[in-house]
Amino acid sequence: MTQKEMFSSAEWLCAGECGEDKFWFLKSRFNVENVKKAALRVLGLGFFHCCINGKRVSEDLFLPLNTDFEPRENFPVSEVVSGHRIYVPEYDITSMLRNGENVIVIHFGGGWYTRDNQKKFGDAKAIWRIYGEDENGVFDFVSSENDEIAESFVKNYDFTEGETHDYTCMNPDLVMSGSGDIGWKNAVAAKPLDTDYLFSDCQPDRVIKKLDAVQIKKNDGSTVYDCGVNTTGYPLLKLTGNAGEKVKIIFSEELSDDGSLNKKFTQDQYMEFVCDGTERTVHPLFTWLAFRYFEVFGNAVPECVEVVHTDAEIISDFRCDNELLNWIHDTFVNTQLTNMHSGIPSDCPHLERRGYTGDGQLTCHAVMNILDAERFYRKWINDIRDCQDTLTGHVQYTAPYTHSGGGPGGWGGAIVEVPYRFYKHYGDKSVLEECYPHMLRYFDYLESHSEGNLVVSDKEGEWCLGDWCTPTSVVLPAPYVNNYFYIKALGRCIEIAEIIGKEDDIPMFEERLAQRKKAVMAAYFNKWDGNFLGGVQGANAFAVDMGLGDERTYKNIVERYSKLGGYDTGIFGTDILTRILFENGDGQLAADLLMSDSLHSFAEMKRLGATTLWEYWPGSLRDRSHNHPMFGAVTAYLYDYLLGIRAKDNCAAYSEVIVSPVIVDGVSSVEGFMTLAGGKVSVAYKKNGEDVEFSIIIPDGMPAEFVFGNEKRVLAAGENSFTINI
Repeated sequence: MTQKEMFSSAEWLCAGECGEDKFWFLKSRFNVENVKKAALRVLGLGFFHCCINGKRVSEDLFLPLNTDFEPRENFPVSEVVSGHRIYVPEYDITSMLRNGENVIVIHFGGGWYTRDNQKKFGDAKAIWRIYGEDENGVFDFVSSENDEIAESFVKNYDFTEGETHDYTCMNPDLVMSGSGDIGWKNAVAAKPLDTDYLFSDCQPDRVIKKLDAVQIKKNDGSTVYDCGVNTTGYPLLKLTGNAGEKVKIIFSEELSDDGSLNKKFTQDQYMEFVCDGTERTVHPLFTWLAFRYFEVFGNAVPECVEVVHTDAEIISDFRCDNELLNWIHDTFVNTQLTNMHSGIPSDCPHLERRGYTGDGQLTCHAVMNILDAERFYRKWINDIRDCQDTLTGHVQYTAPYTHSGGGPGGWGGAIVEVPYRFYKHYGDKSVLEECYPHMLRYFDYLESHSEGNLVVSDKEGEWCLGDWCTPTSVVLPAPYVNNYFYIKALGRCIEIAEIIGKEDDIPMFEERLAQRKKAVMAAYFNKWDGNFLGGVQGANAFAVDMGLGDERTYKNIVERYSKLGGYDTGIFGTDILTRILFENGDGQLAADLLMSDSLHSFAEMKRLGATTLWEYWPGSLRDRSHNHPMFGAVTAYLYDYLLGIRAKDNCAAYSEVIVSPVIVDGVSSVEGFMTLAGGKVSVAYKKNGEDVEFSIIIPDGMPAEFVFGNEKRVLAAGENSFTINI
């Protein structure tokens, strides 16, 4: 839609030349009588809060959703990204309107749009439209230069770090109700956005739950609190200071040995409030914090901690009698949810907050298994499409685009992998049809950056990573990993072409596959021992997943990791290695790696008190963020293999299900369920000597089959109870 189609004659408004890097209130008044229906469309950039007659129009937070809002000159450098969009929320405000005069106030400013760490889109601006019908007929009120604008009490803002509120200059409650003389002046028309205006049903951020803030240390002038789990959101603080007194809060993921905040993990996050002598409860308005612990300096007491992230429901569950596997599952869920904000899956919720295409494609299968994520990923797939360079086909490392590091395979390959996974989970082939031309352009880009049928480079001046976050220095050459992802993407596109009626393209894909596989074999295969690159950091697992090597290659995987007893792999290698072992009948070894208590392990994270997954394995050369979801991609296999709920080959949306659990030592009982398009599939089993007792519940109308070794049986709708001998 165009601006006119979405907002009628409304104008974007700002404060003019004095508006740069500031926060603002926008106010307008309108009259209705005995309103029958009324709707509000509203945007404030970066984020906004909106009140009608002093009441919030919604509990939604951190809107609008993060997108590539509009073109930025020469950003990305020497590229032209393929799309720009902005999502407009619409609210039914019928019950909020009163007879006579009504007032709308929008508080807007910082967020993705105005963030200036590289090149911001623009300065703060707002637009609104209220339309409907009352006793006098239809009405359509819009923002105009007759609206009034005034500077906010929010100061010293940094999107990834924090913000300062100065209440000595105004009472925010009075201002949001339209009262208070704070120097209102006429607003100024702002330049319209060159973008597509859309509605979205992607879930917004909301306050999801509340946690207790427990005092754990009292210092001279400060108090340290623990909310029990690493999370995102903010503490609600009751200010009790005198006018002019400052209250400051700093945040951390970890404590030092003496019980103070570990400064290494504060990630520079803070909040600051200047009191006005009035007791009031406060929290940040235009950012979230990522923390478990926080320290309060000054006269304020926390009432609770509000957990804030995308309102994505947990719709599946996994439980077993192995405490560590349960911990991996629950910790990944917490990590992933706290990395879902403003419609993107981020790498971390503090330092960068970016929708890395590498991290996002790696974890999407696990997320789709566990969360109600269809609307969320439909939106993010559009972001991936939008961030592709129309000139070369290059797919950026983040979607929406922010200048970041990555590589052409494990990152850019998201243009293939995420739509493919989306189709397999939800069955909507229109997403494949929409993305297919972008996939072909991406392949053109990889071809143009290849030598001897090997991808050897990326965009000039940019990173060209292969795997990432290995516990020691990365050994695998970046071209090896990037060609792995190209080969996998070509294989996906053979399947996609069959699904969407593009069979004529299949010979081209097959030819490229053969060329690439031959080149990888020639460059990296050791004929004398069957290894690729010595088999370190999962190199042989990459190869086996490409269909390369010989009979020794897979045997070398089993031998190496049986002896090693843990992971030496990075974010991609960990996922691939675990899956390859499950797929090839070595589920016991895969489970042993998941349950390993080696230095570089989930068990070590758990032992060290982690409640979100770390960016690096414990004991690695680096230790930075303690809230990164990538290593949790393996959580998908708790459902796919230990529960054993998988889609039958060549079907989408789990229209036909195979239940084929992998029984392993170290786990005696398992129970869980997945909520699929056709209903909830539940699996429970328990070892009893040499027997395993099963209870499997299948929803009506879902074809399902149980497979275990040589035993196969059709599962009926309802409960299926039986025992098998192992």
